[in-house]
Amino acid sequence: MFGDDPFWLVLIKAVFCFAFLMGCVLISIVMERKVLGWMQLRIGPNRHGPWGMLQSLADGVKLMFKEDITVKGADKALYILAPILAAAPAFMAIAVIPFGPADDPVSVFGTETVLQLTDLPVALLYVLATAAIAVYGTVLAGWSSNSTYPLLGGVRATAQIISYEVAMGLSFAAVFLYSGSMSTSAIVDAQSDRWFVILLPVSFLIYMISMVGEAHRPPFDMPESEGDLVGGYLTEYSSIKFAFFMLSEYIHTVTVSALMVTLFLGGWRAPAPLSFWEGAHSGWWPLLWFTAKLVCVIFFFVWIRGALPRVRYDQFMVLGWKVLIPIALVWLMLVATVRAMQNEEYEFRDIVMWVAGGVLLLLLLSFVVDFFRDRADQRREEAEAARPAEPFDPMAGGYPVPPLPGQTLPPVPRRPSRAGRATAGVAADTPGSTSASTEPGREGDDA
Repeated sequence: MFGDDPFWLVLIKAVFCFAFLMGCVLISIVMERKVLGWMQLRIGPNRHGPWGMLQSLADGVKLMFKEDITVKGADKALYILAPILAAAPAFMAIAVIPFGPADDPVSVFGTETVLQLTDLPVALLYVLATAAIAVYGTVLAGWSSNSTYPLLGGVRATAQIISYEVAMGLSFAAVFLYSGSMSTSAIVDAQSDRWFVILLPVSFLIYMISMVGEAHRPPFDMPESEGDLVGGYLTEYSSIKFAFFMLSEYIHTVTVSALMVTLFLGGWRAPAPLSFWEGAHSGWWPLLWFTAKLVCVIFFFVWIRGALPRVRYDQFMVLGWKVLIPIALVWLMLVATVRAMQNEEYEFRDIVMWVAGGVLLLLLLSFVVDFFRDRADQRREEAEAARPAEPFDPMAGGYPVPPLPGQTLPPVPRRPSRAGRATAGVAADTPGSTSASTEPGREGDDA
């Protein structure tokens, strides 16, 4: 179905994909500021254009005319290349997203074509590859700036993307098993009866969390956390280079949202009431359904930004490695088991019995492991409490250091408080007290 379009039509479709992304970015920026304003009882942008709808365009023009600074100690070639590497791969993933059915082409200037630029047998692997390339722009921006906080932001971005791409890939694997293909068109076709958000709810939730971490969006915006990294890897960038990084972030948001619509929300298929209409999946109507779903997912990004605070970085990495990845692995084994039993033509009752038995066995094993772990932790705490405190010198290395587990700080000599001194003085003046009332000069004071 692909490869037969004339060159001029391929060029038009490529320009449409680019314009669609840029339009979604402009709309999402204004929508984010407006929705956050409504959530926080503020006005939001209302000066540029009707209802402030041209605010994004005004921000872009402003950034164009700002002074473009190149840090003196930076690696100039990589410093300039980093924004390009961050923005260019973000445009590439939209090429394999289907906007309409493959078996019902539309007419463009008299030529029949599919509402999709191209498709691949391994389209989702292509999407993961482009997402992995985009991290190079962030890493090189932090490293080439030759500055402390940008470097920390680049390192954070590397660890964050690696961690959450693993969970994202595992959520994709369950979709591969149910659809039988890695092609985006085939995955949408496999959702003709039920969307995968219903069949694979755990994969949907894992991807929903992973895509927020992958796109560096709040509450997972650790690489540019202004609270502790000033601006992260963006600290030393200004003008058009800064605009490229912001553009790449919003384009990546649109891309992962389009991927969620394709994999779990039926793609270009109409929602339930409209899907009963015979013409809902023909012509240009699928493009409308896809865009409406995409706007809803982008609204989800804005919603969680206004509702959730930023998490700590260690909590974020624990969520990725100790929660999402183990759950995704167990869920993938469960999905593979169900698919294998369906292929062997097991009855539905037998499948439910086997799956329920496996889940109960896993819960029992986790309970036993937690029980013995708690016993071991309790014995360790009792042993540490019974162990005498080790001597500790906080200035042993020439500078103050905190105590290690099992060590205690020596008592700090302090002056007694004024209330304590007043109480001691009153006790000394009471009759029959054994205080030093016969000291020289005391009688004169008493007089």
